[in-house]
Amino acid sequence: MEKGRIDQEFRAGRLHRYVEKFSFPRLAGSLGEKKAVQLTKDLFNQLGFSQEQIETESFRSSDFYSTTLIKLIAMINLVFLLMFVFFTYVQFIISILVIIILVIIILFILRGLKSPESPGFWGKYYGKMFNATNVFVKIPSKNMSEERAGDIVISAHLDSKSQSFQTQWRVILYRIWLFSAIFLGITFALYIATFFGPFSLPILFFQIGLWIPTILISITNIFLMNLNTHNNSDGALDNASGMAVVFELSSHFQNHPLDNFNLWFCQYSAEELGTMGSRVFVDNHEDQFEKGRIFQINLDMISCKGHRWNRVEYLKSYGVFPRRKIAPLLAEYLETAASKEDIEIYGFHLTTGAHTDSVPYHQRDFASIDLVTRAASKYSHTKNDTPDKVDGEILKEACILIRRVILSLDQNYQKLCGNNILECD
Repeated sequence: MEKGRIDQEFRAGRLHRYVEKFSFPRLAGSLGEKKAVQLTKDLFNQLGFSQEQIETESFRSSDFYSTTLIKLIAMINLVFLLMFVFFTYVQFIISILVIIILVIIILFILRGLKSPESPGFWGKYYGKMFNATNVFVKIPSKNMSEERAGDIVISAHLDSKSQSFQTQWRVILYRIWLFSAIFLGITFALYIATFFGPFSLPILFFQIGLWIPTILISITNIFLMNLNTHNNSDGALDNASGMAVVFELSSHFQNHPLDNFNLWFCQYSAEELGTMGSRVFVDNHEDQFEKGRIFQINLDMISCKGHRWNRVEYLKSYGVFPRRKIAPLLAEYLETAASKEDIEIYGFHLTTGAHTDSVPYHQRDFASIDLVTRAASKYSHTKNDTPDKVDGEILKEACILIRRVILSLDQNYQKLCGNNILECD
């Protein structure tokens, strides 16, 4: 299909109307979320999908892991950090015992994070239970059976939330906490080495290495203990923008199924409360996916009108050292698509990673990549996240890029299988 025809199929104005349609508060479990679920079903139907093709997936979960847990860990961390500093001066051995006890308690709590979609003890008794619903459609491969074909998931989340702090400030707090903790750990390791070893370091070094990170960690803990979740954001950028791209692509591929891949177009709920919707979806459909032949492209906050970095971006790598690349095959196809379509795209590194609907896919070693616009974090989770911040032209560019990536994967299927890049029968 010629580039001009593609441009005509994906329309910026229509994409922006989708954003406007879903721009209202819709925290998972609220009446707004139920309204968004119904609108999603109605819109898929208007786009030509039958009632039988439109599937819903209701689930019950807890907000403990996305709200209370952060505050609990921050509080425990703050108390034990102060105890650690105190006993370092009073009794070194006791400070080591304090650290061991802290680690045991944190590990006990974090055990629940392996499957937070199952509330468990902590979720049931220390969190608020809520009901939410995923909505998705599936377009089967036209030349292969659904069981033998690969799978490509195009996803976004339909819920929104507001918080005490903007997303960009929350990320900054996490980074301060992380690097301060690393610096404190190095200082303490050197302190142990001098305590038992033959060499020594100036006392001023340890005072600086102990107190500066301790103060910074304590400040970030206090802020995180006051991080509250509300339902006051229209969620235009986060994430009606991603929803719009999913709708637009589903409309296109409804009449253009792939030869070698099943296509899934998913609108997950409860992403803002711990990525619960995507976790439930992967749990329920994992037996239909073949590792090595499953790809996810997740959309979360696309465009930021008026900003100098108003563009499509993707999370390329994460971590401190070494940096870990994310879905290198998808990243390569995205860069190639951007070059051929003459569209700006930027791959970026994020030290702390990102807690998005790609998480359950990464946990299973499925190839998954997040398309975002980092500048949108300036408005996400606030009352200022409104449709006027969304740029329909950038949403259109996202559609064009994803379409080319999908078609390239499908066209190169046999080659990728032959080169053992995909795990094929």
